[in-house]
Amino acid sequence: MRDGVDVPGRSLRLIVFDRVPWPRPDILHRARRDAFGRRRYEDMIARLRLKQAFGRLVRRADDTGVFVLLDPMMPSRLFGAFPEGVEVRRVGIKEAVEATAEFLRGW
Repeated sequence: MRDGVDVPGRSLRLIVFDRVPWPRPDILHRARRDAFGRRRYEDMIARLRLKQAFGRLVRRADDTGVFVLLDPMMPSRLFGAFPEGVEVRRVGIKEAVEATAEFLRGW
């Protein structure tokens, strides 16, 4: 989803991630993490991935949509991945489904 998809306008109104997109710990990642600072580096990668995925949802000024992250362990320090003015709400799955359904009914 994050890489190279351009679905403008009403065609894309919902993105759902099952978890925070942390980097996979391969050899190259471990070397970079050790060189650039462990948690700081991993947070930077996760923020960039979230920012890029959110950017697929909102490509133009008149685009709107819902970005759902189902991971209850999403650290608030990653909220900076989203543009200023984006409302971030921590809710349970039931409320997320209801709010998403309400948004989509309005379309």
